[in-house]
Amino acid sequence: MNRTLIVYFSYQGHTRQVAEQLQKATGGTLFEIKAAEAYPSDYESCVARAKKEVREGRWPELAEHCKDIASYDTILLGTPNWFNTLAPPVAAFLASNDFSGKTIAAFCTHGGGGLGRITGDVRKLGTGATVLSSLEVYGRDAADAGRRIDAWLSANDLNRR
Repeated sequence: MNRTLIVYFSYQGHTRQVAEQLQKATGGTLFEIKAAEAYPSDYESCVARAKKEVREGRWPELAEHCKDIASYDTILLGTPNWFNTLAPPVAAFLASNDFSGKTIAAFCTHGGGGLGRITGDVRKLGTGATVLSSLEVYGRDAADAGRRIDAWLSANDLNRR
């Protein structure tokens, strides 16, 4: 049984594209993080809400929780880089689960900000987890990130666990 869970939040679809490629490469299970109150489809309104959440350190309630997280050893955690850190729903996911004995490897999509503080924030919020190196993919390159994804998986020994 594959014990890899690919958990992601995606606003514009870029992070979803990377998550789906990771699923094909690893055979892991996909789980999409969604806020109970969806982010506005209007980009400027979304930015205003997300900026306020990040600034205030307030995380949204999640629409659902991954009920069987205990059955996975490895979590591939996907987020867009929002204001140099995790998207608030991803922070909420990390804060609401126990990762003792698990391995987390984060991946992010971005519009020029790279990883920002994402890896460090995963270490802070992913209590008890071993955190591996992270992958960053420029948003417009997400659909064709296969080679970068394969190299990252190999470097972290994450192929078909």
